[in-house]
Amino acid sequence: MEVIPSINCHLNDTDCVKEKVKTAELLDGWVHLDVADGRFTYSKTWNSPDEWKKIGRNLNLEVHLMVEEPLEIAREWLLAGAKRIIIHLEVLDLELADRIIALVKQYKAEPILAFNPETRINSFPEIESRFLSFLVLCVHQGSAGQNFLPLNLEKIAALRKKYPHATIEADGGINKETGKLAKIAGVNILISASHIFGSENPQGAYQELVSL
Repeated sequence: MEVIPSINCHLNDTDCVKEKVKTAELLDGWVHLDVADGRFTYSKTWNSPDEWKKIGRNLNLEVHLMVEEPLEIAREWLLAGAKRIIIHLEVLDLELADRIIALVKQYKAEPILAFNPETRINSFPEIESRFLSFLVLCVHQGSAGQNFLPLNLEKIAALRKKYPHATIEADGGINKETGKLAKIAGVNILISASHIFGSENPQGAYQELVSL
């Protein structure tokens, strides 16, 4: 199972990011970074593309934009080397979706469409159909350490049925038990923050998920 550790640090807490980057560098080479603006979410998280160029250059980066206005923030992270940009369906219209997809592809990166727990697939099929990869957020947007919401298993299964060749990520509340359920439902990639970084043995917790 492909597993990507997720960094979710408070605004201005660069030391937190540095610490987790060191751990992630011992794993598989990818890292998922949560960027929350305090508008789309209740809290703000670390968002410093220029700093990332210094501390995260050894990692492949996907950036999860939990923000109301993703276009310019996406541009900043692409300039910082992001290889995947994750944008939420809830903030998109068709024109903005097309602009972001074009921007991301301009930097030879991959656009990924994310769904909040309450958002149903087929809500905006014109936007959905423009993407080849999806992220199902299995907790409420913003904070790490929340419990997995089981209703998302049906959404994952429905996405897999509708888009059999898509890449599907599950993010939030992922541990050995919920990761196994998400895999059965149809995900390709598990995103995990607390289970890995909150463990006394992050490498062991990571390998536990990989082995699912």
